[in-house]
Amino acid sequence: MTTLPDVTPPRLVAAVSKVEPLDQVLATAHREFAAQRPVSQQLHEQACRVMPGGNTRSVLYHSPFPLRISHAADAVVFDVDGLTYVDLLGEYTAGLYGHSNSVITGAMHAAVDAGLTLGAHTVNEVRLAESIVQRFPPIQMVRFTNSGTEANMMAVALARVATNRPGIAVMQGGYHGGFMYYGGQGSPVNAPYPTTVLPFNDAATARALLREKADSIAAVVIEPVMGSAGCIPPTGTFLQDIATATAEVGALLIADEVMTSRLSPQGACPMFGITPDLMTLGKYLGGGASFGAFGGRADLMAKFDPTMADALPHAGTFNNNTLSMSAGLAGLSEVLTDAVVDEINTRGDYLRVSLNDVLGQFNWSATGMGSMIGIHPVSGSITSPHDLRNADPRLRDLLFLRLLDRGWYIAARGFIALSLAITDEHAQAFVADVADVFSETPQLHVN
Repeated sequence: MTTLPDVTPPRLVAAVSKVEPLDQVLATAHREFAAQRPVSQQLHEQACRVMPGGNTRSVLYHSPFPLRISHAADAVVFDVDGLTYVDLLGEYTAGLYGHSNSVITGAMHAAVDAGLTLGAHTVNEVRLAESIVQRFPPIQMVRFTNSGTEANMMAVALARVATNRPGIAVMQGGYHGGFMYYGGQGSPVNAPYPTTVLPFNDAATARALLREKADSIAAVVIEPVMGSAGCIPPTGTFLQDIATATAEVGALLIADEVMTSRLSPQGACPMFGITPDLMTLGKYLGGGASFGAFGGRADLMAKFDPTMADALPHAGTFNNNTLSMSAGLAGLSEVLTDAVVDEINTRGDYLRVSLNDVLGQFNWSATGMGSMIGIHPVSGSITSPHDLRNADPRLRDLLFLRLLDRGWYIAARGFIALSLAITDEHAQAFVADVADVFSETPQLHVN
């Protein structure tokens, strides 16, 4: 079993004669970041001439300009300026296998040697589909896509056809891909589904809203543990209550397990005693290549059977691309054993508890479950995105930069997703460095 030694939180200085304002310290941190990374800055300026804001993936941007990574190995990433970092971001859960797992890279090399664009059915897509059906109980039949975004949109499309209803219900703060983001006021580029927004971890209110819109809701889409919204687990019987309420109004339950399927050998749904009608997957299940999948009840998935006269269309040139099928199969069948899944999530639980031992005295919190962790400049119970409404983004920014100084790469928003390359020693050292950063940076202390 993974164990981490206790880390004694640093003692605060009894009196501080003068503390620089947060904005001033943050501005200094930005200048220091830029001074250490002239090549990254030059490349960012070049990128700005051909891409809006020098960016083609919004989540990766941070001030004053983003890191530019050149290569990686195992648990370490290297930037173009020659600086190295232990990678605790884990590609937002997609990098579960680390950066140079020999089984994964071997499968990819074999796929390249065998030909990349075959334009036909292949052997590995059958084997990967079998592995997914065997591993995840809610999935009786499965189809592949290129991303979790596509998987969620196809699952919603299927639900709308199956129920003959136009709308969906989602959780406030939920993220289900680039066209299904429901934080704040939502996104102006969201898919135009009639949408009912439900409060996470408030079953009574959610049930009432579902009943009010019952005739128009085709599906309730939910992450068993909210990911992008802050790594927030469900409380009590919330997921079971939502599953019951969904069935009562005749809607389908879609479990977005693009992130959370890594939390146990069979995904997160069995951990909470629910069986969704449809389930979506993505990220790490492609072994590092682009990947998405949706599946569920056989009677629902049969609507895509091309031998049927009224079959639903589902196109996608790269749905069964050889890299994703080969790498995904190798990872799922040869690397990700039940014991490995249990070990990484045990390590994540210990890391979260150890972080809270340090963060608690500064009124910060670490949330999450298993190998997914969120760090927040907020104290007290965090059970919904609403509880993070007063979090100061400047504090997250400053912590992110200070951790980079010490060679740790997390998401600028405070998100951590462990990879198999992260060890107990990494976790112990990270907690110690977090303690040092807070001890040395009084601006991070939340009153």
